Amino acid sequence: MGLNYHEAIAAVSAPGMPFEVHEVECDGGHQREFVNAPPTLREFFASARGLDSPFLVYEDEEWSFADVMVEADALASSLVNHFHVGRGDRVGIAMRNLPEWVISFAAITSIGAISVSLNAWWTEDELEYAIDDAGLRVLIADSERVARAYAPCQRAGVDVLGVRLDELEPLAPGVQRWSDVVIRGASMPLVEVSADDDATILYTSGTTGFPKGAVSSHRALSQTIMSFAAGPALIDARRDENESGSGLAPCFILVVPLFHVTGCIPVMMSCFSWHFKLVMMYRWEPERALTLIERHRVTSFVGVPTQSWDLLEHPRFHEYDTSSLTSVGGGGAPAPPKLVDRVEHSFSRGRPSLGYGMTETNAYGPGNYGDDYVEHPTSTGRTPTIVMDVEIRDVAGRAVGVDERGEIWLKSPTLFRGYWNKPEATAATLESGWLRTGDVGRIDAEGFLYIEDRAKDMIIRAGENVYCAEVEAAIYEHPAVYEAAVFGLAHERLGEEVACVVRVKEGQVLTAEELREHLAAHLASFKVPTRIVLTDEALARNAAGKLLKRSMPETYFA
Repeated sequence: MGLNYHEAIAAVSAPGMPFEVHEVECDGGHQREFVNAPPTLREFFASARGLDSPFLVYEDEEWSFADVMVEADALASSLVNHFHVGRGDRVGIAMRNLPEWVISFAAITSIGAISVSLNAWWTEDELEYAIDDAGLRVLIADSERVARAYAPCQRAGVDVLGVRLDELEPLAPGVQRWSDVVIRGASMPLVEVSADDDATILYTSGTTGFPKGAVSSHRALSQTIMSFAAGPALIDARRDENESGSGLAPCFILVVPLFHVTGCIPVMMSCFSWHFKLVMMYRWEPERALTLIERHRVTSFVGVPTQSWDLLEHPRFHEYDTSSLTSVGGGGAPAPPKLVDRVEHSFSRGRPSLGYGMTETNAYGPGNYGDDYVEHPTSTGRTPTIVMDVEIRDVAGRAVGVDERGEIWLKSPTLFRGYWNKPEATAATLESGWLRTGDVGRIDAEGFLYIEDRAKDMIIRAGENVYCAEVEAAIYEHPAVYEAAVFGLAHERLGEEVACVVRVKEGQVLTAEELREHLAAHLASFKVPTRIVLTDEALARNAAGKLLKRSMPETYFA
């Protein structure tokens, strides 16, 4: 008989165990941290140097850990000696899922620079904002992003290092080719990196219309990697003696972008750190994913619920061997109970899983898995976790009781340190070591956390955060718009889709297609509303003048 949840945490984190924890002071209080976590990412990467086992599989390419580290050492040397990148300088990565993304991340953080993840779907305007906001020294990008970011980089004086560029195409001024400056055989520069140095900036959509750069230290990322690694140990401690795993070597498939925190930390960094094989997808294609799962005996599928749904809905799903999978799920958005049930009964060994995390927690948080998830399909998992405390608080910041609704507050060593150059936004989010999530939820008597609403005006479309204010700001740039309201509509596959109601100015003419074309020039495609209603009537507001968005789905889209 396996241990119960709290017994398993105590056993896995006990003194002398690999995931031993201890109490440390934090912002006047205390929190739990892993004793054995390496101080920086540099140590994690160094442990992979010289390993000949397979790491990255991309199309017809296979890279061993040793191959990746040889290339990372060479890029690190080039950044320091050719581009003169120093400790604390910001280096951007803008590309689709490619081996060079992983190599760039390893090289940048190993020399004490800060890796800045730029959304590959961003328009030129969105890229320019982040390039300027972060104050990039260098941008590493694939050909499509080189073209899109070239003008902003020229204006900002940012060097561009191009990945997989056409060898026959002449280079634009200020652009250098990877193969010309990344010379294999160069050594990793000797740079002192400390646990409290900044390591990453990941941009998250802003409620004011501009994205915010969430900054995390090496210590936070190291603690996060250990947190995710402790998950399987907890599952093993709770497993009945008659249960067994797949017996296969752990192998993940990358089905989400590396520029997202989920793809970067729980997937890529877990594989890099614990020497697991990672099968990379350049873009999401359900049948291609099924082919790769069968071919490489993938054991873990970590994506957004939409992608699990896509696998199950594929007409040839049952023609592929998915018996290697032991975990099917991920996070980024709530999963409907119907999907939990379908995952449980559609895979021979794969169990459903879900995690509640965000960019500000480096994707870590309460998780739900296996029997717990099947029995509590609307919960995001048990609390507290091995290193995270969770509280539900009222508007005055006081903890509330069992099953009472309130804002979800989190405390953990995995938290980001703040928003880049935005002290007011940081102060509004972090308080005495706690993170105010903006989500509304409750915790039941067993410690299961349920997310019931979002305090922030935000839509989660297929795992992508879309802040309504950002889309509204872009809509208002159109001269024919008088007022607008953006909100989410339930969608079976995407979770939510972006919808808007727009009041057109008197005497003006506007079509839905014209509005979409206008927005496509300013916003990434996933932010552009798919459902649009145009009206000449005033939009409903309350006595305080606030738009009554809760009633709009029924009013305009019923």
